Order: sequence, then structure tokens, then C-alpha cells
Amino acid sequence: MADPVGEDAWLALVDEASRTAGDFEQRIGVVELYKRAVEAEPWSNKLWLAYCEWVWSLHTDCQNGDAGWPEEEQLLGQELFSLEIALDVWQQGAQATQYRLNDSHELWNRWASIEQEQLSGNGSPERIEHIRQIFLDRLQTPHSTWDDTSAMFSTFLTKFDEVSWEATMIQVTKLAQVAKDSYSKREAHELKLLRAQEPGNDASLVMEMKNYLDYEKGQAIKKNKKGQLVNPIIFSVALFERALSSTSLGVDPSTWEDYVTFLSTYKTENPQIEVPALLPVLQRATSHCPWSGTLWARYILTAEADKLPFATIEQIKHTATNTRDLDRDGMGSVVEFFAAWSGYLKRRAMAHDATDEDVDVAEMGLPTALESVEEWGQRRHGQADWKGDPMFRVERIFIQYLTQKGSFNEARVLIQAIHRRELDWPEKMMEIYLRHCNNYEEVDALLKAMSTVHRLSRGVAKRREREAAEAAAIYSQQVEVEADAVLEGSTPSTKRKRDAESEDLDGGAKKKTKAELNSVDQNDLREQFLKRDRENTTALVSNLPPEVTQTRVRQYFKEYGHINSITLKTEADKLSTTALIEFRTPEDVQSAFLRNGKYFGDRQIQVESGTGLTLYVTNFPPTADDAFLQKLFKDCGEIFSIRWPSLKYNTTRRFCYISFRTQQAAIAATKFDGQSLGGPYKLLAKYSDPGNKKDREGAMAEGRELHITGLDTTLTEDDLKEVFSKYGKVEKVRILKTMRGDSKGAGFISFEKKESANLALDLDKTKLKSRVLTVELSMGKNFKPTATTKGSSMSPAPEGDGDTAMSPSPDTSGHVNTHALHIPSKTELTNRTITLMNIPDTINDARIRAIVEPHGEIIKLVLRPDHQGAIVEFIDAGAAGRAALALENHEIAPGRKLRTGGMKDLFAYKDEIKPDKILIGKDRAKKVAPTTFMQPGAPVRRPGAGSRGGLGVKRGLGYSAPKPANKDDQGEPNGASPGEERKPMKSNADFKAMFVKGGQ
Repeated sequence: MADPVGEDAWLALVDEASRTAGDFEQRIGVVELYKRAVEAEPWSNKLWLAYCEWVWSLHTDCQNGDAGWPEEEQLLGQELFSLEIALDVWQQGAQATQYRLNDSHELWNRWASIEQEQLSGNGSPERIEHIRQIFLDRLQTPHSTWDDTSAMFSTFLTKFDEVSWEATMIQVTKLAQVAKDSYSKREAHELKLLRAQEPGNDASLVMEMKNYLDYEKGQAIKKNKKGQLVNPIIFSVALFERALSSTSLGVDPSTWEDYVTFLSTYKTENPQIEVPALLPVLQRATSHCPWSGTLWARYILTAEADKLPFATIEQIKHTATNTRDLDRDGMGSVVEFFAAWSGYLKRRAMAHDATDEDVDVAEMGLPTALESVEEWGQRRHGQADWKGDPMFRVERIFIQYLTQKGSFNEARVLIQAIHRRELDWPEKMMEIYLRHCNNYEEVDALLKAMSTVHRLSRGVAKRREREAAEAAAIYSQQVEVEADAVLEGSTPSTKRKRDAESEDLDGGAKKKTKAELNSVDQNDLREQFLKRDRENTTALVSNLPPEVTQTRVRQYFKEYGHINSITLKTEADKLSTTALIEFRTPEDVQSAFLRNGKYFGDRQIQVESGTGLTLYVTNFPPTADDAFLQKLFKDCGEIFSIRWPSLKYNTTRRFCYISFRTQQAAIAATKFDGQSLGGPYKLLAKYSDPGNKKDREGAMAEGRELHITGLDTTLTEDDLKEVFSKYGKVEKVRILKTMRGDSKGAGFISFEKKESANLALDLDKTKLKSRVLTVELSMGKNFKPTATTKGSSMSPAPEGDGDTAMSPSPDTSGHVNTHALHIPSKTELTNRTITLMNIPDTINDARIRAIVEPHGEIIKLVLRPDHQGAIVEFIDAGAAGRAALALENHEIAPGRKLRTGGMKDLFAYKDEIKPDKILIGKDRAKKVAPTTFMQPGAPVRRPGAGSRGGLGVKRGLGYSAPKPANKDDQGEPNGASPGEERKPMKSNADFKAMFVKGGQ
């Protein structure tokens, strides 16, 4: 199974593995998973904290028999997970995340509290000095909670070294001044990032992070009057890694390119300063963005520059082509990658010390690269439509290799040209420069050229944005003038008024009635015209040929602007097709209006504005689908399309955008706004207006709710209420619990007043029973990549997404899951659980439940859009088996058939990727776009004999295997049940060897 990508995918995998880890070998396996996770995401605070907590739990569990470990495993655990090893893992995590200015304190504070707890059993001067040094190092590192750390250190000194308290604090103040100054310079950016993390604000978060990165890159190259660098590079590296591991920029190829360019340029200009190695960064970049030909090309060229052996570089090439994602964004990435590979083969064969084998590889590899590009192109566009690379990049390299000729003086002219600021089209000159270097220069010069072009491209892009902004400002002024003119022009002239007065009164009355029926408030239209971007970038194109394809429509309008999406709908009479085209900017759609009345082939088309056609609709029942909405609005007019949001990053979203054929139909649909749909569901159907977004309500949004972690597991909700009541009236206390009813050591407390909650923050870092509390205000988030429902209840309504908050779903607090009282064995849990795969990321958990529940009572359902599936636990194995057989190949959406299997099958799926592609040929005839999502070829488990099961183990779908006859009716050795394969008993030495080997 391929490794997950991203910290959240890794967390999901290790969480599932740890949940089912029932013996010592499986617990060791979880440790190994965590090691792989932090190696893949070395700066992830979430992963390091979870890893440290897991190792610490193993250490504490093996110290006594309360955890239920067998004596042999307990003794082995005491050796493998000793106090020194556990604390060393905490130290590794603290060092790896120390420069994450915003959240490194989460892990460090926990580590510091554990270190101080050990003083109760061993308060030796050496250990006190060890903890003292930990504090001193931390206080000299910039972080957002420096004052809290200083207060903790002060408390520590008061308790263990009160004599030197004053001298030490004076020393700390001097030593920490640089760290405090460094953070103060960045505090404004950190506050902007914090504000941008509000729900529904991902675009603002990305924008602020990019601005922060630009600032940090500028600081990294700043020099004093002596020409010495002022700021260490670690701040820039840490911010890049934080952005790539903890935000959506982790799947943005341009951010990875910025990072690689920054590192390579910095290394070239400052060779005496150590910077992170490029190859591991590029390896992670290509795993996060396997569709980026630029990153793969960089990876191969950097490996060549580092003089890696041919076998290693060839393996990189095979990894790139085996992902089958290279053409996700078009053939440009495919050609760019194979051009880099071909250039490498050519340089290797033309080197002065080239061997016959090098020449043979080039003579075979270069024609093969040409054939590969041809195969990719024909597979994507069809044999008839693929015309090859118009710039002949791979062909040029092959020809140059064959002719053994080169021109080197040309490069000097090109370098001077690309630095000229007055060029009207510098992009073309950069393209020629790169092509020249790829054909004639060595790899070091090529890598330097790529960095130079990338850096200059950023400047050109900003120049283009500035020019576009200036043009947009001029255009917006024209639009306002035109809008005013339209409104003024809608009033009849004085002469027309006199003519109207002389007409028949009855006729005038009829005209007035018709005008009232078809008119829209002029002020509302003007507001839509000036504010609503979605409608202002949409055009409705009618009278297209019935057989038209997205390809032809895109080609027809390509000169007028970038197209975000195209929706085609053939008319009922089959004589024409209408298209709803969404452009990137209002300027693009204004240009497209120039095609109104022009000919598309032999047809004269109409291009009209899409303003006023689309509604934002929400607060419908969770099980609502296209058929439900079609039926609801059937009397309003024809619905052109229904667009559902992706649930990949937030499974609580429940809204859609409905585009109608006419403005009158959309106006009629708004009359349904406020209509009751039964129960708590009161429909909201409005034109999308970001200015009408409601503020969130409730204890968390009003700052009255506290989040408490580090709770002693013996504490009850009444105990917490008693402790916190002294700060004000407590409305509600909730301790998080497992399905067994055990405390998770965390909970929430809601006060009647915000002031009481702020006062209760004084309990932060205080000890309650055996644990040190962490008390902080609850912070909402608009990121919920999974949805879990228990028992036979509907999925919860969102807190709010889009333009307004949603009404609540039915209360499920009264439902008691009696099955949680029975602790199932691992085998029982596995046999009654199935996974559903190939679920579109627009389908929520309530719709899944609606199709699953008829096959048996559900204990728990977990929606996993990040793996295109769901995990369903039934009341018994029989229900699971019936559901697995019945739902296999069930069509859950047009062209999407369900698959059933086990956990390993589900986690083999990656999240659904929807590139901006178009339907061509037979794909459109089938009404399905097989290229609109990347679907892994994961093996699907078919119903078969049951076995032990577990994470990644093949199991039966609810049917137990027949038990073979066993002599003397005795069980198998090593704890195996009858029918299982015998496994040799592992000794303590085996476990220890396995653990030590994994750490190497």
C-alpha cells in the first residue's frame, strides 16, 4: 500500500492502526508507522505530538499490570520503552518543531511538564540542571508564548533554586532579547495568520501565508553594511515547512517550486552556510504534487547534479511515470518531465568519460522517451487529435544528440535579454533561454537557469497583476457609469410618456401587469452587477450545435479569457445545445460577449450574461439529492445545473448552488426561502451575498467555552463543575469519552458569561489530582475531513458554511448505544465492519446511511472523503455481510459504482482530485468524465472465508470460515484459533531486534 500524503492522512492511518493494536507486535508496528510519518512530514507538530504521546503511553502502560499486558510483554516493554527512550522521543519532537513560532509550545509544554514530574522521584542536582538548561534553550528560541514559558521557568526556579532566582532571571532577560526581537518583527504576520484561520477563510489564510513567505524570504537575504547576513535561514525554512505541512499549500506545486528555488539560490550565493538538502525536499514535493512535471524535472536534474548513480535516477523516472498523474493538468507536464529525462541521457552519453553502456542507454532511452510522450498524448487527446509538442522539446534534444553539435555564445545574449525590464513579452525569452540550456549546457548551468527564470517569473507575474489591477480599476469606473446609464435609460422619455397617455387605458393596464411580472428591482440588479463575482463571470451561450463538445467550446472562447468550467446541456428537441461558461474574471466574460450574434460553424449563437441565474440553497434535509431539489423547484422553471460542494476538507458542509435557465425561474425559486421542509429544516434560497453572512452563535463563538486537556481520567463532570464554579455560573460540562465510556482526558466547559470563562483561564498549568491542566478558550475550525455518526441518527448539521448559518439537525443526545457497553474483540469488530469505496466527495454521511441502513442496524458510520469512502460498523457480522454483497457495484452517482472491502482497500485510495479538464469524444456521449477524478487501482476484496482480520489483513465479509477438525479439540499454539496459519512464538530477543532494526 502506498504511503499517505500529508499530515492529516498520516494521522488517520496511525489512528486506525493504534485503535486496533491489540498485542505487543502491533504496538511496535504503530511505532514504526509513526517513524515513517515524521520522516515524511518532519515539521508536522500534529504528528510529532501524537508520536510522543503514543510512545509515552507505551512507557506508562508497561510499568505495572493495570494496562492488562501479559507479564512477558510488560517486561519487554520496560526494556524497549524505558523512561530514557520515551523522554528522548519527546526531545526529538521538541527539536524538530522548535521553530514553528505559532504552535511549537503545544509539544514543548507537554515535554517540560513530564520532565518536571520526574523530579518527584529523582530530584538530583543533575536532573534539576538538565531541566534548567531545557528552559534556557527554549527561552532563547522565538515563539508565541514566550511570556508563559518565562513564568513556568520562574515557578521552577522558585521551587528548586530560589537562591539564584534573581540572577538567573536577569541572565535570561539578556540572553532572550534576540529571540524576543525576532518574534516581535513577525508578530504582525502571525496575528494576520491567526485571524485568517477563521472558518470559511481558507483563501485568506493562503494569501496571508504567501505574504508572510515573501517577507521571510526578504529577511533571509538582508545584509548589514559589512555585507553579512542579518537573519538566519532557519526562520524561512521553518515557515516554508509549516506552510507545506499544515495548510493547503502542501498540494500547490508553485509553493514547492518557490521553496526549492529559495534553497538552491541561497546555497549558491552563500556556500559557507548549511541549508537543508534539496533531494529530500524534492522527494516530498513530488509525493505531494505528483502531477507537476516541473518538480519531477527538478528532482531528476538535482539528482544528476549530486552525481547519484544511474539506477537511482532511473528509479525516480519510473516513480514519476508509474503515478499516471503527470497529465492531470495537461500534456505540458509530461513533455517537461521527459525533456529533463532526455537531457540527462544526452549529457551522460556526451560526457568526456562516457562509457559504451552510457551511449547504449541514450540510444535506447531517447527514442523511448519520444514514444512515451506520443502514447501519453494519444491516450489523453485521442490518436486523431494529438498533434505532438508544438515546440518539439524532446525531438530537439534527440536531434542535438545525433548531430553532436552545440552553440554556446548564444547563451550570453539570452542571459542579458531575460534581465531586461522593458521587454513586452519576457516570458517567451525565458522559455527560449531554458530550452537553450537544456539542449547545450551542463546540468549545473541548467539548474541555475531554472532558478533564475523562476525568480524572474515571480517578478513578471507581479507586474502582470499590477497592470491587471490598474486595468480593472479603469474598467470598474466604466462599469459604474454604464450601470447608471442603464438605470437612467430605463425611464421613458417625456415624448414616450405623452404617447403612452394617448393609448388605450386597458392596453396600458395589460402592459403594466406584464412589466410587473417580468421586472426585477433595479437596485437589486445593480447590487448583483457590482458585487456578486460568480454571476458576473458567467455567460449563457445558446443555439450551439447538438453534438458540440467542451473542447470545441473552449477553443472557440479561449482568446477571450480563462475558462474555469463549462456545463453543456442539450435541449429537449435535440436540435441545439446550451452552455453555461464560468470565466475567471468579469473582464473575461465581458470580452466573451463580443461573440454574441457571431457564427459557431453554421449556427448563429447568442451569448448572454449569467447574472441572476444562480441561487445559494441550504438548510435542506441531509439526505437531499438532485432528485429532491428538482422536485422541490419543479414549478419555478427549468434547472440548468446543480453544483454540490466538495466535502474533502469539511464534511459538515450542506449547501449547493442551483443555476436556472432564466432569471424569472431563479426569482420564483427565491419565494421558497423560509419554507419549512419538516422538522427543524427551514429552507434558505437566496442570491449569494457574502455581505449577508451571519455571525456564529453559541458558547464557543461567544468566547464562553473552555477546552481543557490533561484531565485525570478519574475526574467526573461534577468534579470539574465544582472546581470551575468558583469563577462563575457553569452552564454545561462535557468530558470526552471513548466508546467504552472511559475518559479521554479532555473536555469542554461552558459558562454563562464570557468574563467567567476568561477568569477561569487562571487554572491553566495548575495541577488537579495527578495531572497538570491545560485550559484555553475553545477555537472553532472550518476543517473536518471526516464525519462520524453513531447509532441510527442523522448526520449533524454544520455550524455554518457559505453565506449563512444552518438550522440544527435532530438532537441525538437521547440515543444510547447499548453496544458500547459491550467491548467487542478485535475479530468481532473486524467481521462486522465493512468499507465502501469510490464515493464522490460531494456525498455526505446521511446519504450513505440512507442506502446502507436497510441492510442492518448501524453502530457507527465514518465518512472518509480523503479516501473516497466510508467505514460502516454494523450490529453483527451477518448484517455486514449482507450489506457488502448488496452494495457491491451499487451506482451511488452517475458513473460511480460502489466497491466494498476492508480497511486496507479503503486506505489504498487517495482523495479525489478534480482537475480542470474537458470531456471529449466518447466520454461526453457517456455523460461521464473519467478524467475528472484520479482513481487508484486498489485491489478489491471479494466475499470469502473469515479470518482474524485487522488493519491491512484480508477478512471475510460477515461469514465465519468452517472450523477444521482438530485433534483432541485443542486450540492451536501461540494463541491462534482453529483454521489459522500457525506462527512461531516470538521471543523477547526477536521483539528487541525488530524494534532496534526499525529505528535504524
